[in-house]
Amino acid sequence: MKKIFSYTLVVVGILILLYPKANEWYENRQQDKLMAEWEDASFDETPQQQAQQQYEQLTDLFNEESTAATAQPASTPTEAPTTAPPVQKIASIATLKIDKIKLKLPVVEGATQKNMKSATAHLKETTAIGEVGNAAIAGHRMRSKGRLFNRLGELEVGDKIVVETKEKTYTYKVYKVSIVKPTDVSVLNYNNKDKLLTLITCDPIVNPTHRLIIHAKM
Repeated sequence: MKKIFSYTLVVVGILILLYPKANEWYENRQQDKLMAEWEDASFDETPQQQAQQQYEQLTDLFNEESTAATAQPASTPTEAPTTAPPVQKIASIATLKIDKIKLKLPVVEGATQKNMKSATAHLKETTAIGEVGNAAIAGHRMRSKGRLFNRLGELEVGDKIVVETKEKTYTYKVYKVSIVKPTDVSVLNYNNKDKLLTLITCDPIVNPTHRLIIHAKM
């Protein structure tokens, strides 16, 4: 009986150690699947619009992800292209690319925890990508290097951001990098002549209290 109990403890210990890697492997497979579906999809279809998401709700989403990350053993950081596993049964509306930080991520519609677990999310209440106004895209800043918006803080003024939609490819240039309080909604302001892109994530990575904002203009 003691031997069986000891073996059980060993097996449980091994499973606990393997869980973070297994979870990351699964999410990477999901991301590859979504990217493949994006490349093969018919661009004649319009993605179904989701309910409007409020900018203030990002605080809860970022906090939930931070709490979940704290509860799990951290995996060993590795240098890798930034990837994010897309959510099952949710179609991406665009692909976000930033060569400087080796980032290539799907963009889905609507900032929800389910969407942002596996991809970046376009805030529905903001301007459509590529249009005059301010299109906002939010993403989690994961602890593992090269996942989601982990390396977003490396961007500087002058860096290029490319967003490829079903209709067209848009290139934006970073003109400002700022760190603001979660209550500062001015980052979504825009005029009626510029085509702006705003990338939003949490800051710092561990126990975030603010938001890192990347401001870019076409």
